[in-house]
Amino acid sequence: MLKRVSFKNRGIEVVGNIHLPPNFDEGRAYPAIVLSTPGSSVKEQIGAIYAEKLSGLGFVALAFDPSFQGESGGEPRDLEDPAARVEDIRCAVDHLTTLAYVDEDRIGLLGICAGGGYAIKAAQIEPRVKAVGTVVANDIGEAMRRLLPDYRQTLRDVAAERTAQARGAPPRRDPWIPDSLAQAKSAGITDAELLEAVTFYRESQYRHPNSTNRLLFISYGGLLGFDAFSLVPDLLTQPLQVVVGGRRGPTGQYETGRRLFDLSPSKVKHFLEVEGAGHYDLYYKPEYVDPAVARLANFYSEHLAS
Repeated sequence: MLKRVSFKNRGIEVVGNIHLPPNFDEGRAYPAIVLSTPGSSVKEQIGAIYAEKLSGLGFVALAFDPSFQGESGGEPRDLEDPAARVEDIRCAVDHLTTLAYVDEDRIGLLGICAGGGYAIKAAQIEPRVKAVGTVVANDIGEAMRRLLPDYRQTLRDVAAERTAQARGAPPRRDPWIPDSLAQAKSAGITDAELLEAVTFYRESQYRHPNSTNRLLFISYGGLLGFDAFSLVPDLLTQPLQVVVGGRRGPTGQYETGRRLFDLSPSKVKHFLEVEGAGHYDLYYKPEYVDPAVARLANFYSEHLAS
């Protein structure tokens, strides 16, 4: 059962779907989980997959479109702003505390891919979040600095783009990934993980019209200056569940998950390696998602107990 909701992030309307448990009783107070989704993803994709499974196990699960993307408001469109993404999460927690059927003392957070880094950043300053989980987490700032051929040149290009826009030029939007497998192959792309991303986002049943696959170019300024984990040793106090795929690749999800786990000062932290799974396998393939969800559900059940 889905309930469409909206809430505000500093004047921007953020639109989400609340996934409700079976036999939902509005007179009860349920544990709830906020989902922070990957970059470029909308609430009907990976967020919906995990939210549906977690709600089926008794949790209220909220997946939402980030500010500037999907059905949510905000201009300019297709902006990926780490500060806004983190504040979106905190505003989602705000919204859950207004719902009589949510126990405000039992709110957890789950971040997937780039959403994992955003979730960790939010949890560090959000004590209302009582337990934090990640799946194939990425610190998107570190990933961009590692993967771009010359990120310092990219920053210079962003500066030039901002100047051009200030003088009236139309905004530049680039694809996050190729728009099709054919386009990727014609460009000579052979990276298996990137091709898996194209398959999932652009050519599978999970393709969604609200996922534009466009990144406003000036987003790179905020992204390249973002560090999700720098204050983890000082500020991340909640119980932590890290889920990674056992098959390592260019996204660095395994290494990032291990780094997060090692940095966390929490006395309660767990690390799950899903054997054989790559980064995008843990988005949607049941043979990999189901064991991840089972572990996450046990984790949240223990740490969001009444």
